[in-house]
Amino acid sequence: MTPSNGTGGNRERLSSRASRRLTETVASGITGRGPSCLCNDDLWQRAADLIEKSEKIAILSGFYVPSVMAPETDGVAGSCALARALIGMGHDAEIWTDSLCIGPFESCAAELCFPRDRVVDASRFEGAERAPDLFIYVERVGRAADGAYYDMRGEDISPWAAPLDSYALSGSPVIAIGDGGNEVGMGSLIEPLAKLLPEYSRCLCVVASDVCIPADVSNWGAYAVVSALSLSIGEWVGPSEEEDAGMMDALLEAGAVDGITKKKEKSVDGLGADAQLRIRSDLENLVRSELQ
Repeated sequence: MTPSNGTGGNRERLSSRASRRLTETVASGITGRGPSCLCNDDLWQRAADLIEKSEKIAILSGFYVPSVMAPETDGVAGSCALARALIGMGHDAEIWTDSLCIGPFESCAAELCFPRDRVVDASRFEGAERAPDLFIYVERVGRAADGAYYDMRGEDISPWAAPLDSYALSGSPVIAIGDGGNEVGMGSLIEPLAKLLPEYSRCLCVVASDVCIPADVSNWGAYAVVSALSLSIGEWVGPSEEEDAGMMDALLEAGAVDGITKKKEKSVDGLGADAQLRIRSDLENLVRSELQ
């Protein structure tokens, strides 16, 4: 259950301790991929500030794995949890994805009772009646310097990647969450990422963002933003353990696969469902302890 506080109320600012704990929880380097070491404690407040100033918000996500003809599990639960939290807080929020990825988003949204008509195939429409005030990207592939789109193996997946990164170039503010460097928004960190991942540098996304959040797993970064919003309004607005588990089941039923193993299994980026459930629990406990 999320509160409806509107978008213009006075919200609490995050303490330095809370911000540090959020970073330690979702950007510890557990996956060994590297980008999350660039996460800064001030990103959570900066993201919350941009959200507070925005009424209409589009969350863009969805990463297709062409070799197994299925969308991956990462990004979906985080996007749905964030979208529902925003709706509950009084924002006009939608989830935008493409025709190849929309099934898992619809299924996960249903688990959270998020309105199905707010899950949009953005590759098939010319834009909303009014452009969003803010775009939030969660695990969405973005173009590299050569204009192509690459997966983490350096394979060109351009034919399966609708250019939803174009919205990030529209002039509206952008928050971006990623974990590999090839996602929309990671262009803001391209120089340090190129040093961290020299063999992958040609595949890094060049599309920048106003707030760039590198996390261990993109879902976790989105959950941390939900946690920051929870702290700002004084109530947990993220999913329950049952809802989180339900979304994982819904992902499998909708045909999603782990992006690392390429298997239809209860895992995200090679980490089992228990890791996702633990992070969710850790974040909820963090929020509740900070609010006491």
